[in-house]
Amino acid sequence: MLEILTQKLTGVFSKLGRKGKLSEGDIDDALRQIRMALLEADVNFKVVKEFLSPVRERALGSEVLRSLTPAQQIIKIVNEELTAILGGEPGRLASVTHLPAIALLVGLQGSGKTTTAVKLAIQLRHLGQRPLLVAADTRRPAAIEQLRLLGEQNDIPVYSEDINVAPSIVCQHALKQAREKGSTWVIVDTQGRLHIDEAMMKELADIRSRIQPSEVLLTVDAMIGQDAVRVAQEFHGQIGLTGLILTKMDGDARGGAALSIRSVTGVPIKYLGTGEKMDALETFHPNRLASRILGMGDMLTFIERAETAFDQQQVKKLEEKMRAGGLDLEDLLSQMHQIHKMGSLGRLVEMIPGFSKFSSHLPDAEGDEQLKRIEAIILSMTYEERRNPAIIDGRRRSRIARGSGTTPKDVNQLLNQFREIQKLTKSITRGKLPKNLGAMLDIPSR
Repeated sequence: MLEILTQKLTGVFSKLGRKGKLSEGDIDDALRQIRMALLEADVNFKVVKEFLSPVRERALGSEVLRSLTPAQQIIKIVNEELTAILGGEPGRLASVTHLPAIALLVGLQGSGKTTTAVKLAIQLRHLGQRPLLVAADTRRPAAIEQLRLLGEQNDIPVYSEDINVAPSIVCQHALKQAREKGSTWVIVDTQGRLHIDEAMMKELADIRSRIQPSEVLLTVDAMIGQDAVRVAQEFHGQIGLTGLILTKMDGDARGGAALSIRSVTGVPIKYLGTGEKMDALETFHPNRLASRILGMGDMLTFIERAETAFDQQQVKKLEEKMRAGGLDLEDLLSQMHQIHKMGSLGRLVEMIPGFSKFSSHLPDAEGDEQLKRIEAIILSMTYEERRNPAIIDGRRRSRIARGSGTTPKDVNQLLNQFREIQKLTKSITRGKLPKNLGAMLDIPSR
């Protein structure tokens, strides 16, 4: 997420850190490089100007120039100003007194609106709510079927009617059913178009006036940069938005939309879509995204994901085994499944302070295939081999390879990686981090 921008900014701060005390010229040179990095990331020109003005004013203050660690002071200032242009406050849905609350999802075709509706319903259910999804995109029958299927797969009720029924009527009928069944949130998936047109806006305005939603949320593709900002301005001007959901953030290496859209439109970002999985929807925290952009990690989101994915009793048992040096291949497979629930390895590593520079070298899209291969190899071993991999000789490797549909080389690679993991866990439990961590993780040096 935003890898290119992160690499450029961390490069600027790394150079500053090597200078010791800074002059006004050093600061201006660094700000010029930051300006170029932001513009190349497709951040709105006015936003860049508004962002750098207070940064320069604060950076030239006596507190920074006289500091023994001026580079750290500037990073702190940039972090605070980034947080400010991103909105300052975490994204929150409106609190309502009369249930059900209603979220009207709008957006262009292809922005991920239907899947985002389901992701939002799942997140609300985790918070103890009782969501109802409404298929109001009657213009595209496939969207109704998609919503039904996703709702069924994730055990979320979906209300739909015949495609000939007007969307506003479908919504009114859905609200009646929601009240009867005690739903606390109604999430409406509306129609999209390839581009904004009068017919779509008129239909959305009609739905809004009839159901009076608590939230009108625009789902917009973060990868389209400044076009995302223009789309948000158009929707906000015509129907009035209460929040934004930036989708496909996992594929956005630049960050132009994320850094511009709040400042230009005045509409708060409430969620980030960070992957294709149904749990890949994050509540937006400006300070956490600013921290990630600056390569400082995001441990709070990492911890929240871990708490959701990991069984606490299993974690305690694993910790005891790690301290005793008894980690085996069954533990490895179990923990890989748990970590996989949290997201791709590359995305997780970028959340750990100091590790973001490694994230672009780690598997992302290939993660599922890698996990399947490792699982096949481990499950092709006997119980004794999983518990004590040291007994696996050439003959056993050949048998395991045949059983898992892999090669002896693949089996060797897994065993070598496992030995490195054992060394790493022993070092960590002693409170030490190996100097050759990059080599142990098979990460190429830059």
